[in-house]
Amino acid sequence: MSVPTVILHHNADALAKTVAARIITRLVDAQSAKGGASLVLTGGSVGIATLAAIAATPARDAVDWRRLDIWWGDERFLPAGDPERNETGAREALLDLVDLDPARVHVMRGPDSGMTAEESAQAYAAELRAAARPEDHGPVPAFDVLLLGMGPDSHVASLFPGMPALYDERPVVAVHGAPKPPPTRISLSMPTIRAAREVWVVAAGEEKAGAVRLALSADSGAVQVPAAGARGRQSTLFLLDRAAASKLPPGLGRTASA
Repeated sequence: MSVPTVILHHNADALAKTVAARIITRLVDAQSAKGGASLVLTGGSVGIATLAAIAATPARDAVDWRRLDIWWGDERFLPAGDPERNETGAREALLDLVDLDPARVHVMRGPDSGMTAEESAQAYAAELRAAARPEDHGPVPAFDVLLLGMGPDSHVASLFPGMPALYDERPVVAVHGAPKPPPTRISLSMPTIRAAREVWVVAAGEEKAGAVRLALSADSGAVQVPAAGARGRQSTLFLLDRAAASKLPPGLGRTASA
């Protein structure tokens, strides 16, 4: 696993705009190198603001959206179109504004599909297996970029501290009894997160500062500090505003130039 790089931004607005620019550059590079690209989305205020920033910049036209696979790191187990679903926010902010191939937008299904949460997780795992290629060296794609938000408790995706899902080796897990509503969710497992080529943890706000410090501490375990286990195969970025980085040791991290 890669060693995290910390990149600082002045505030949450600058963070979203700079991450948007990084995503566009990374996707263009991946498409130039191998014809297509894959992006795993996250929810939350900064995650959705980042997608809106992509939509707002003319540079978005550099991406061949028809050759992009969209996945989600987690989803609230709610019906399609529910405003609390990560998919709903992503569609409003970006996905409905670009020319995506609908077959390459991989949605985690909700209860309106007739599936239980466990069945939805199994169906998503099957989609991941079908998309994996020999060069991925595993049962899931080696995503080009996997975006993660992080909660003040250090949770990433819907992997909350101390919960059974953190021990689960399956590619996708159903989460029950989540400590924040809604209690039932679908989430990529930690092994699937770690299969990504690049993992980007994006966090803003002083309430995240303690969790950021723990996530970057060498002695933090992934069971109690899930963000400490979120690492990419080739690269791990912690993209932070200065408030979220306020409890880090002085000199840790570099300021974004974009």
